[in-house]
Amino acid sequence: MKLGDIRQGSKAAVAKALAAIEASSERSEIYALLDEAYAKPLGCVIGLTGPPGVGKSTLIDRLIHDIRGRDKTIAVIAVDPSSRVSGGALLGDRTRFTTDPEDPGIFIRSMAARTRLGGIADLTYPASVLMRALYDVVIVETVGVGQSETQVTQVADLVVFCAQPGSGDALQFMKAGIMEVPDLVLVTKSDLGPLARQTMTDLRGALSLLATETPPALMQCSANRTEGVAEVVEWLLETGENQRLSNGRHEAQLRAWITDQIQERFGRAGLSASQDHRLFLSKTPFSELETMLATLQIRFDDAFAQH
Repeated sequence: MKLGDIRQGSKAAVAKALAAIEASSERSEIYALLDEAYAKPLGCVIGLTGPPGVGKSTLIDRLIHDIRGRDKTIAVIAVDPSSRVSGGALLGDRTRFTTDPEDPGIFIRSMAARTRLGGIADLTYPASVLMRALYDVVIVETVGVGQSETQVTQVADLVVFCAQPGSGDALQFMKAGIMEVPDLVLVTKSDLGPLARQTMTDLRGALSLLATETPPALMQCSANRTEGVAEVVEWLLETGENQRLSNGRHEAQLRAWITDQIQERFGRAGLSASQDHRLFLSKTPFSELETMLATLQIRFDDAFAQH
């Protein structure tokens, strides 16, 4: 499975690659594909977060149409609540977005959050690595659980926090610290008029209190009326590209994901045993992680057998 073949293939080829990542993420072929994708990022990953009911899906639907209208390709990874029966994504991606299924420049995929907290699924990061090597823009929509969604920074070049007029979410999230995470705070449903304007005023005051050199940008739009969406897209495309090229988020995200993989399997002892490895700076980090995990498994199996 090669990145070039997927790029030349249909959406079915992309779906097959994602299915392979989900089904057997430690197979050598998949790790080799991720190595290639990690080294050749094409687009910007935008994380879209916020409380349930804020209108994230409606907003994404409008963003898809606007971005596609600019002759750019776009992929959406929608992290949904999990079904207690199947463990799969509870909501269906294609039931929420009005897109042309025949358009090769649009790809939408749902992922089940399962037991993962933080608003993202276990496999969102490797999926985003592949998607950003295939599409100009990748949107990751978090599950919408609220204050624990700060982990979206582990997959995104740019984070957008959506706030709903009159909900009081702004001050609550200031207390939780989530307002220090986004690059853009976006007030949805600006068509609510005075209520939206008051929320903008409240947020402007709240953001001025943040102890950061560069506070998040503040904008508003109405996805239902398509008001302000074009301005939001222009900001996202320009700022997202600058973020992707100028900061070290990709390296930090890789380090966080690898650390999670080791800790989830071997705990703190695994992290201690792997400290002498330098795969974070490797040109093939995923393949080397596979080798490291296998080595650690043998080491821990031997230690267990001796006891």
